[in-house]
Amino acid sequence: MKLAFGWKLHGDGRSPAPGAVVRPDERLSWGRTLGLGAQHVVAMFGATFVAPVLMGLDPNLAVLVSGVATIFFLLATGGRIPSYLGSSLSFVGVAAVIKTQGGTAATLTGALLVTGAVLAACGAVVQAFGARVVHAVLPPVVTGAVVMLIGFNLAPVAAGTYWPQDQWTALLTTAFTAFALVVLRGFWSRIAIFLGLLFGYALSWLLDRAFGKIHSSIGGAPATDHWRLDLSAVGHARWIGLPHTHAPSFSLSAVLVALPVVVALIAENAGHVKAVSEMTGDPLDDRLGTAITADGAATVLATAVGGPATTTYAENIGVMAATRVYSTAAYWCAAGFAILFGLCPKFGAVVAAIPGGVLGGITVILYGMIGLLGAQIWIHNKVDLTNPLNLVPTAAGIIIGIGNVTLKFTADFQLSGIALGTLVTLIGQHALRALAPTHLKQPPTTPLLDAGTSSYDDPA
Repeated sequence: MKLAFGWKLHGDGRSPAPGAVVRPDERLSWGRTLGLGAQHVVAMFGATFVAPVLMGLDPNLAVLVSGVATIFFLLATGGRIPSYLGSSLSFVGVAAVIKTQGGTAATLTGALLVTGAVLAACGAVVQAFGARVVHAVLPPVVTGAVVMLIGFNLAPVAAGTYWPQDQWTALLTTAFTAFALVVLRGFWSRIAIFLGLLFGYALSWLLDRAFGKIHSSIGGAPATDHWRLDLSAVGHARWIGLPHTHAPSFSLSAVLVALPVVVALIAENAGHVKAVSEMTGDPLDDRLGTAITADGAATVLATAVGGPATTTYAENIGVMAATRVYSTAAYWCAAGFAILFGLCPKFGAVVAAIPGGVLGGITVILYGMIGLLGAQIWIHNKVDLTNPLNLVPTAAGIIIGIGNVTLKFTADFQLSGIALGTLVTLIGQHALRALAPTHLKQPPTTPLLDAGTSSYDDPA
């Protein structure tokens, strides 16, 4: 395991040079790096906090183990792959199925632990035989589609859960965040997502003072009158406290329900590594197997104490794309913040109080960025979508992933959303390639799309 410290200062340490990016082995000034770390915490916190709540696990523990898992991942990958490992949302459906089977939280974490071990083993195979194994199974047309459906699969969360809680706050938060990302310069544009959160938080407080309670639904429940910003739980929360832990238990039926998600996790990791490689210009094929193994091992560590499975976080790709800062130093800072916050129940209460409308305004930008990075992978690899061999399975898989389509095999086993969309895209691509006429298997003589530059490059 290679340690990677000693980051070089990028330029003057204030902001990325024109047309350049801050590479993983570089950093801005430590003050700015701490700010970027905080922004990564903000980006990951919604899903990392919400996923365990939906699965019946302790959210403070989830935040703490996400910090530990991120540090483990950075060490295992030698600091070359900037990534935050947060709670995996791919297992929310698995948790629901296991619960209907009579399983407990311990049964769930046992199934997730086995899944993490299998993922780590798959990573070892990739590392032994090379990234060509993954590239042969997951060509750019597939990885681009998987990144896209992972991002756009999150759209219902923004549109159906957060935005309806306070549509005007959501709209104004979106506008302010877009303004901060595009118009502000230097350090302030690098923490635009964090500024958008603070703006929405303050706006919600002002609207409560000016107009009183709002009548809306929270999390799909019947509409009620409630404060936009409810801080009542903060006063009762302790400043310091250990989160609740438990040992996993193992059930074969629960494990069989969870195992198919390994396919989606491999694709998520491959897509993440591919996206980072494309945006930084650093070939990372030699680290792909290590990344998959590290993610699987991190899941084993997290679930062994009762936490949720972890995964490389797509939300933070959006932050990196917006800031052009890929420094792993920022992720070390983010991990440190997460560990401290996980030990502070009062902080958890403050984060839990973030108004849904604010999260709606921020996530419509972040989740959209994630999805469009899939299109960027297609463009940079000159994927020909006029070819039905590429178009058909990709189109079907993306719609299944975005629409969260469910395929039931038995009363106890089903695939849906990201996992099903990934399988349809993957199997469809290879099955149709085996049957397609020769001319459809050949790349076009003249590329239809130029690799160009990242759409997030800022020439200013």
